[in-house]
Amino acid sequence: MEEQKNDTTPKVTGIGGIFFFTENPKETREWYSQNLGLETNDYGSSFESRNLHNPEEINTLQWSPFKKGSEYFSPSTKEFMINYRVQNIEGLVKNLKENGVTVLDDIATYEYGKFVHILDPEGNKLELWEQIDADPNDEKTAE
Repeated sequence: MEEQKNDTTPKVTGIGGIFFFTENPKETREWYSQNLGLETNDYGSSFESRNLHNPEEINTLQWSPFKKGSEYFSPSTKEFMINYRVQNIEGLVKNLKENGVTVLDDIATYEYGKFVHILDPEGNKLELWEQIDADPNDEKTAE
C-alpha cells in the first residue's frame, strides 16, 4: 500500500463534488434535508470518507444545487458539473494540453486546494480539484 500512497501520477483519484442546476437552490436543499436527511448549509452538503490507501486522510465530496442559469458552469450548457479529485494537477494539465483538451483557465490556488476547469468532448465543463494536504505538524485530529 505504501507505493500507492506515494504515487504522484497525474490522474483522477475520485469524485470531489456534484453540482447541478435547480430553479430554487434553497428549497431544493431544504427538500433534501427534510426528506433524505442531508445536513445542508448555504453551499449544499458535504460527505466525508476516508482514503482507502491512507486511512488517516479524510476526503470530502461536495453536493451543491446551483441557481439555474448560473454562469459557474459556462461555457457548458449542461445542467450539471462534476468536480473530480486529482493528484498532481500541474502534471495533469500539462498532459491534457498535450492531448488537445480544452483547458478553460489557469490553475487557481486557495487554502483548501487547487482548481482548474476543462471541457470534455461533449461540452461538459469539469472541475479538477487537488486538495492541499493539511500541515502534518497540525495538532488537529479527525473526529
